[in-house]
Amino acid sequence: MALIIGGFFQGCIEPFDATFVDFESALVIDASITNETKQQQIILTRTFEFEADGPIPESNADVRIIDSAGNIYTFEEENNGIYRSTEVFAAQPGVDYELSITTSNGRNYGSDTARLTTATTIDGLSAERVITDIGNDGMAILVDSFDPSGTSKNYRYEYEETYRVIAPTWTPISLVGNPEGGCDVIKVPNSTDEEICYPTVGSTDIILTSTEDLEEDRVSKFRVHFISRDNFIISHRYSILVRQFVLSNEAFTFFETLRELSSSESLFSQIQPGLLQGNVFSRENRDENVLGYFDVSSVTEERLFFNYDDFYPGEDLPPYVEPCNGSTPVIENEGGCVLRPILESGAGIYAADNALASVNEGPYLIVPRICGDCSVLGTSEIPEFWIE
Repeated sequence: MALIIGGFFQGCIEPFDATFVDFESALVIDASITNETKQQQIILTRTFEFEADGPIPESNADVRIIDSAGNIYTFEEENNGIYRSTEVFAAQPGVDYELSITTSNGRNYGSDTARLTTATTIDGLSAERVITDIGNDGMAILVDSFDPSGTSKNYRYEYEETYRVIAPTWTPISLVGNPEGGCDVIKVPNSTDEEICYPTVGSTDIILTSTEDLEEDRVSKFRVHFISRDNFIISHRYSILVRQFVLSNEAFTFFETLRELSSSESLFSQIQPGLLQGNVFSRENRDENVLGYFDVSSVTEERLFFNYDDFYPGEDLPPYVEPCNGSTPVIENEGGCVLRPILESGAGIYAADNALASVNEGPYLIVPRICGDCSVLGTSEIPEFWIE
């Protein structure tokens, strides 16, 4: 019976498949606290069968973190199995932390104790135009870091990229259905469609590196991301926020195994219960399958910006995410209205007049909405961190 481990380390990896002989709804714990002073977050879900729609949130649980100084940090469910601490706090050096969960059906779960890792900053974050070993031209995002104490060793990275998008066929005019009814459409000032937007997308891969076998604890020009020069996201202005987590040896081994399993091509036949060992467990039945990891990591982050012209001066921009090939649907035919339903469903949007309409063509050029309204991709609000 196949199941999916969904909602697991959201924002880090894509869900991966695992095989159990008989389906069992196992608790999935994504619990990570850091040395950042903030509301910490824990995500609880349940494994789900392959045919199901998606991960099942584990709601109405009592979630706490207890430290060796006697402090108890309580968490409240925000929505869909996402729990946030009721107060802001940061993990402190030299303190042991332990996770405690009681689900709505009264079952108790816990974790091994975990301690904050060495705080190591990102010394440099850079972008370089490179040609990969297989001949792909693009931008490499590179990280430098150094721990003179030699105690960090294990690093995991996440990133969040934000980019400016300009809708190529945006116009100040919209085409809408005539409010008086029928198949007619009319032009009105465009007050809904956006020309410039700033989508934000998080990483989905598990990005790891270790300096264990090196002479010093130095990360040098480690590539955390590669963006093909044909990717539209770098067309105008691009920004990336990179976060560096220092992991314990146990956490690094867990994430490394998770990465290997998530990229396996034969998961349905190879993964068995117990193969992925975390540090979370049932307090009542140690044989119960509980998936996940409780991680206490130091984290640091850096952001950079660049423009396409910085690295590709005078070169053509990458193609837009959509070809934006237009069509000229008739307003109506013997079957009824044609153009109006396209507009009202959001499938198409006005781009221009079709002044030289021929037989079986309508008077307007219509393109996919994403071509004339970038809000399909992300918000039009300029992010607070954005700089030109």
